[in-house]
Amino acid sequence: MGQGLCKPDVSAVEVTSNERQDVEKLIKTEPVVVFVKTFCPHCLSTKQLLKSHNVEMTVIDLNKEADGHKTQAVLFAIAKQKTVPNTFIGGEHIGGNDDLQKLAKPGLLKEILNQHNIPNSF
Repeated sequence: MGQGLCKPDVSAVEVTSNERQDVEKLIKTEPVVVFVKTFCPHCLSTKQLLKSHNVEMTVIDLNKEADGHKTQAVLFAIAKQKTVPNTFIGGEHIGGNDDLQKLAKPGLLKEILNQHNIPNSF
């Protein structure tokens, strides 16, 4: 049985230290980074939530990256999350769509964005 579009098997993928450093640098330097896959409905929900509240984000579509599977393996090593979307704000791992949606409702997402001086309309 397949893993589906949002949940790949990344445990056997080998990555170099340079590949890991590249992903870590992106996460640390970009205010909001969302790693997605093109046809993942959860990814669409995450992007829509952030976009609807005027949050600028860097979106990395792993399906369109030549080494997207390696990027996803690095993300698993960093955050212990195999699924997408995989969201980082201010260098901090937020998690998947469910995690982001849960933070949005009580106003915690607004607090996190504000702590990192990230413009938003929450």
